Amino acid sequence: MRILVVEDDLALSAGLCFELDNSGYITVAAYSCAKAETLLREDRFDLALLDVNLPDGSGFDLCRSIKSGRPKLPVIFLTANDLEQDVLAGFDLGADDYVTKPFHMQILLRRVEVALRRAEGCAGEPSGELWSDGFLELDFSSLTARRGAEKLSVTPNEYKLLRALTDNAGRILTRQILLERLWDSGGNFIDDHTLTVTMNRLRTKIEDESHTYIRTVRGMGYVWKGEGRKR
Repeated sequence: MRILVVEDDLALSAGLCFELDNSGYITVAAYSCAKAETLLREDRFDLALLDVNLPDGSGFDLCRSIKSGRPKLPVIFLTANDLEQDVLAGFDLGADDYVTKPFHMQILLRRVEVALRRAEGCAGEPSGELWSDGFLELDFSSLTARRGAEKLSVTPNEYKLLRALTDNAGRILTRQILLERLWDSGGNFIDDHTLTVTMNRLRTKIEDESHTYIRTVRGMGYVWKGEGRKR
């Protein structure tokens, strides 16, 4: 697995590459947006670690560029910016995770592992950005949702749940798989109870007496039973 490390702190970059290489990954370092763009054009990567504040631009802009050309490439932000709006902005751009400095290396390695495993699991899934059945409409590119004529207020984690469920319509997604796909805005694992609460809240938003989309498989997980189309 090849990982692009975009970090302008040379000591931190060297430390990250050393630890990742020792964990069996192949790392390539870039210290600016321009260098990262060049490497992305010339090479293949399985994951990108991005700082937000870079000498020639923003990691947010770099993430936007990456996702426009390689939407399936996992991106993890690694930055000292811990403001809530920055964290949410990172997720809105399609980042898989947002790690704030200082951090424990073993936790970062775990998050890299989860992001790569999730990307492998999604490799054969539909790439559509819009799901609709005429009543419920989910637009994952603009992060908007409608139920009939009503515009819904959906959180980033609820969008992640919806994306995972609609991409795997008719298939059981275990609670463990869903837990691995969801991180709260502080970068902590979401626990089993929070998953249940989030799922129940999501059902209240998207379902009514005539429209049921999520079925619970007791002791296992959840199934998306909506009969709409993704495109």
